[in-house]
Amino acid sequence: MKYSDFADKNVAELQAMLKEKKTELFTLKIKQKMMQLTNTSELRTVKKDIARINTALAAVK
Repeated sequence: MKYSDFADKNVAELQAMLKEKKTELFTLKIKQKMMQLTNTSELRTVKKDIARINTALAAVK
């Protein structure tokens, strides 16, 4: 996702998306440890999405 996708959201929506992405990151890390993750680039994209959401939250506050 791009930053512009997050810029027009309100705080509650951003926090809900952040919680969802952090949960997704946790499950991906578990899958990686269990050798079940085939596409490791998913970790990088989820981390970047989390950073973009945090940036949007800082801009809104």
